Amino acid sequence: MNTKIKTHDGRNALITGTGQGIGQAIALALAGRGARVVVTDLSLPQDTLNKIGSAAFGLQLDVTKEEDWQSVSLKTQELGGVDIVVNNAGYFPNRPIDELDLATWRRTMATNLDAHFLSAKYFLPTMKKKKWGRFVGISSNMVGLTIPGMSHYITSKMGIIGFMRGLANDVAGYGITANAVLPGLTNTLATASQSDEMKRATWEQQAIKRLGEPEDITGAILFLTSDDASFITGQALVVDGGQYRVG
Repeated sequence: MNTKIKTHDGRNALITGTGQGIGQAIALALAGRGARVVVTDLSLPQDTLNKIGSAAFGLQLDVTKEEDWQSVSLKTQELGGVDIVVNNAGYFPNRPIDELDLATWRRTMATNLDAHFLSAKYFLPTMKKKKWGRFVGISSNMVGLTIPGMSHYITSKMGIIGFMRGLANDVAGYGITANAVLPGLTNTLATASQSDEMKRATWEQQAIKRLGEPEDITGAILFLTSDDASFITGQALVVDGGQYRVG
């Protein structure tokens, strides 16, 4: 990914789940384009901070807790507020429906869906004042696939698409956009436990015959959070090598 063009100079971007994988790649890419990045995770994402250097500001954030979002929003005021929010943190245990319990359901919704509402609640006021802002929610191409044991996860990820479409309608008059990005199976620690056979079975269904890498997802984020995408909002952009099928 070419990050030499400073398309995000002067922007402050907050990304959740940046300890590794897709979240870390997004933070690195945004910093490379000139943004100051607020990197967050359940524990301080020190590795990501070290890789980015002085352009990064690290905070602990449990995305399921409103008090954490309120605290982070106050701390980021020291930077001049947040212009870009990328909600990437996710929870995705496999549970067949007859084994799915309410606690797992609620944790999945809190992590994967509540976080989007809470980030909007606490970061919209500053964006409205600036008349500029970007929200990107990391959904999943799984919403269009036939994978058992993931009803709770698919529900939450489909909910992200719905929330972004609704949010887009509410904030368009302030120069703020809201979009979802739907990655396919990506080579991260979260997928490391899958066998090579399982991974191959997935990418054999794609037009591009390989596993996705975290860096493959960043181009969509860089575009949607730039001025170039100012007329694109309420959309769901699939980034999965051509696996997702409409219909």
